[in-house]
Amino acid sequence: MLAGSLTLPVITSCSDFLDEKLTTDQNTEYFDTDEGVESLMTGIYYNLRYHFAFEWGFSTTNYGTDEFIVGGDGSNAMWNSYISSLSSDIPVVNINTTHAYDVWDNMYAGIATANTLIKKCETYTGSKKNEALGTAHFIRGFNYFKLLRQYGGVPIKLEPSTSVELEFTRATSQEVMDQVIADLLEAYAKLPETESVEGKLTQSAAAHFLAKAYLWRASEINDSWNASTQSADLDNVIKYASEVITDHPLATNFHELWAYTTPDGSNEKLSEVVLAAQFTSADATQGKYGNPQHLYFLNIYRDLPGMARDISGGREYQRLRTSYYTYNVFNHLNDSRLWKSFRTKFNCTKASTTGTNDTYVAGDRGLMFILNQPGDNRFAEIWNKESVKDAETGKLVPTTFAIYPSGSNETSNPMEGDTYLKYYAPLSKYMDGSRKTVSQEQGYRDGILARSAEDYLFIAEAYIRKGEYTEALKYITPLRTRAQWKAGEDRANYIDGGGAWNENALGWSVYTAVAGKGTYCNRNSYYESNNVAAGTLNSQASVLTVTDITSIANLPAEDRSVCEKLGVSSAYDVAMCFLLNEKTREMCGEFVRWEDLARTQTLVKRAKAFNKDAAPNIQSYHSLRPIPQTYLDIIQKEGKALTADEKKAQQNPGY
Repeated sequence: MLAGSLTLPVITSCSDFLDEKLTTDQNTEYFDTDEGVESLMTGIYYNLRYHFAFEWGFSTTNYGTDEFIVGGDGSNAMWNSYISSLSSDIPVVNINTTHAYDVWDNMYAGIATANTLIKKCETYTGSKKNEALGTAHFIRGFNYFKLLRQYGGVPIKLEPSTSVELEFTRATSQEVMDQVIADLLEAYAKLPETESVEGKLTQSAAAHFLAKAYLWRASEINDSWNASTQSADLDNVIKYASEVITDHPLATNFHELWAYTTPDGSNEKLSEVVLAAQFTSADATQGKYGNPQHLYFLNIYRDLPGMARDISGGREYQRLRTSYYTYNVFNHLNDSRLWKSFRTKFNCTKASTTGTNDTYVAGDRGLMFILNQPGDNRFAEIWNKESVKDAETGKLVPTTFAIYPSGSNETSNPMEGDTYLKYYAPLSKYMDGSRKTVSQEQGYRDGILARSAEDYLFIAEAYIRKGEYTEALKYITPLRTRAQWKAGEDRANYIDGGGAWNENALGWSVYTAVAGKGTYCNRNSYYESNNVAAGTLNSQASVLTVTDITSIANLPAEDRSVCEKLGVSSAYDVAMCFLLNEKTREMCGEFVRWEDLARTQTLVKRAKAFNKDAAPNIQSYHSLRPIPQTYLDIIQKEGKALTADEKKAQQNPGY
């Protein structure tokens, strides 16, 4: 076995189809029965939770890119900085450290279960054979695809183990890619077209990941071998992603995606969601994995005047600090996604008297982040205490951070200094106010694995690679159109999952600090940041029109700045730069960035330009992860442990 013993948990979720109970312990002979096959088909969904279940979720996908740097806690800083400890045997900083083997072991555990399910279907006589086979092939293809994106070529194993196996070698990236596509095509052929129960796999999920796989094969990381398949692959990207777009219309307003109110609530059933890992609020049936991603993107607020940690504000693990690239890649005035992705105002949770200016009570504005522009001289310092008024209440805010104080310029990143490493406007897409206690780590929100907005970007990228830039723009435009403020929309209105903490929430009755007066604030700092009088733009629609993505001169100012910083100039490079910027605006923090930059071979250039921690160390070989030492140490060749040279031959270059 590549990942230890076969693990076959019976799981439950907020979705009915996972609400099964384990009444007796079962051995593998149980899976020779029709009931056992169907139980195994249900249990295999548990593997999807892994991608959100701990710090490996963000450390292997969001760290080390242009979007985030390390905040106040460096438990996994090596994944961001590419220092020498990012190796085949990563030294443990603490219990939160992501190991080189975490993704490897968990993906192979899912593959082992899928292999067993495929085998057991040979004798299955029930009515769900196609669904069982489709599910198994999807999980196997999905997991091999994850391994490929992280490690490159990996060992391929397609049969269940009946005894201990120790002799393995890595297949090539091309061979693994062929297996991924074969499995996903089989899943596409056998899965149902529509979802019978929330959370179940459908043909659309297979189509989404087929499009992603074909795009990956056509990308620069595979230039040494992909020339013969590129043209057909790009056509397939367009084919399969177009099907997903048809079957999964975009949510009307971007904020709907993050307006979480309760486990299994309406925002978890949006048509845009193609596939989500299902999580549960029932303690008895939660299993090993809840969804703790609400912890990691948050800034410290509990040590500021008038503030105390509460459920709606979240437990601040401050792992990922928003980068200046991320703040600046948005049009602050016209792109609503900035203000719907980041929390910029917190309410006080307790009474406080600060300085001599004001007395604050729970519910007053307690903390504000000003996302302003270089050249704004309104703020003498980054950290302003009692000097900035809330645009609507007119009351001074006890603590305000301005990302550009007086005297800073376009090349300044003043809040990235160590003084402010705990203070930044946090990405709020994963806030979870439905938790039962302030300290609870495991959350209940479903984890989105695929949404149709990304399929628009798949198609746009395919057309860019074809040199058909006008066609590409047609698929970027719907996302930018949705991102525009609508006429009559309140630009200061704000929604995130912290608002799930209310009188109907699971933890409401046990939270006693200030009942009904949490940190959650349903307003943002749009007007204060843009230095516009409150409410004056609400009657107007905003415009994010782009007519040409091939010329730096014709791009929006925020994109011109990035292109110039990266030194790109050809039509293709400019268009790809714009597309990757757009993906940040649409999908910031959604666990795709490192893999996107690695496959497009833009990782090194962007990390050097925008990630101060990564810049001194990152090299081209960092586009793949180190093969785990645990694997290299346990496998054999001709009955003997590998020699040092044989281990090196199976290791990725540079590690």
